[in-house]
Amino acid sequence: MTVFSVVKKRVSPQQLFMLSALLVNGGNYIYNLLLGRILGPEAFADAALLVTLLLVLSFLGMTFQLVTAKFVAALPQEQWESFRNRIGVLALVIGCVLGAAVFFAAPFLQNILQTENPLMFQIFGIGVPLYFVMSVNRGQYQGEESFAKLSISYQSEMWGRLLITLLAFLIVRDHFGVLVSFGILGSLALGLFPFKKLRFNVARTTSPDLEWGKVRTFMLITACYELTQIIINNSDIILVKHFFQAQEAGLYASLALIGRVVYFVAWMFVMLLLPTVVRLKKEGKPTGHILFKYVGYIGLLSSVIVVVCATFPELIITLLFGDAYLSMASLLWQYALATSLFAVANIFTYYFLSLDQYRPIWFSAILGVSQIVLIVFFHSSLALVVQLQILVMLVLLAVQILYFLSHRR
Repeated sequence: MTVFSVVKKRVSPQQLFMLSALLVNGGNYIYNLLLGRILGPEAFADAALLVTLLLVLSFLGMTFQLVTAKFVAALPQEQWESFRNRIGVLALVIGCVLGAAVFFAAPFLQNILQTENPLMFQIFGIGVPLYFVMSVNRGQYQGEESFAKLSISYQSEMWGRLLITLLAFLIVRDHFGVLVSFGILGSLALGLFPFKKLRFNVARTTSPDLEWGKVRTFMLITACYELTQIIINNSDIILVKHFFQAQEAGLYASLALIGRVVYFVAWMFVMLLLPTVVRLKKEGKPTGHILFKYVGYIGLLSSVIVVVCATFPELIITLLFGDAYLSMASLLWQYALATSLFAVANIFTYYFLSLDQYRPIWFSAILGVSQIVLIVFFHSSLALVVQLQILVMLVLLAVQILYFLSHRR
């Protein structure tokens, strides 16, 4: 009891959430590595496809979470329940529509994506509404800065997906794509806890003081930005798979999985940044020091990761994937650098989103499309693909910094 009281006094909720987020990201990373090692290339293709579908859907799920977090942080406490009920019902309706579309399109998806059977998509479709409601639930805890409850939700989802999937592999040992989708469904159900019940009679819970036009505008803008992140984070893998041989594409995918650890680390700071900036803005206090603090944190962590990748590339690749992937060693630090630049630029964008400044989103969208165009026309080697991304992310970060300086003036 004494240990817990000491920890509670000396460690802030924000610090506990950061430690929890590191554990969650580490667990999700291990989950992907275990899938690759246990299943082998052919079966792993189906598993990776489901994880990619979840990432694609995340741009909408994260939109609901950020919208909820922003307006919960900005609204008076007596309006929280009213707002959450309405946004929660909207998320549930959209989740049911998209989930039904995936469920009934399962035979088509199986045919076009050449998977083992359609059941994996049907199970995945059932989980889509849960994912959207879970995002609203997390958004309220994020906006309230209830980081202990937010941590429990992320921990439940991560451990549920890891343990359910591994247990299913031990028991069944077949139809691995279906088992992975079952693990995802179970983890989404666990991620709902701790859960606040939705009231479906929206008319009685609508607050007359809340301007829903602002909510819709912020939701649309945020969805567009989350979509640009999906493009920047995944277009290179898809294009490499199109332009290069299967072996080279597989090597590049392993490189991307290792290099993106920087982006996973940066994600936890975004969770802390948005509600803090919104609260300070509401109180009429300056917010620039919050941006500097988190840019400093991410810059320091990113630098450490890039240096480690440059110093021990062979060791890292051998430990995570094996000797067959060692030809990517020279590119590891370069890919980590490209991801680091994007992670720092991302903090600037979320900062301005918190202040209702939407122009930086267009910077990301334009440079995300530029990245695609450059890779399409210049892809003579994997090294060139990585170096083009470094160039694009350098330009993006420079533009964000210049916009910040002009905005302060």
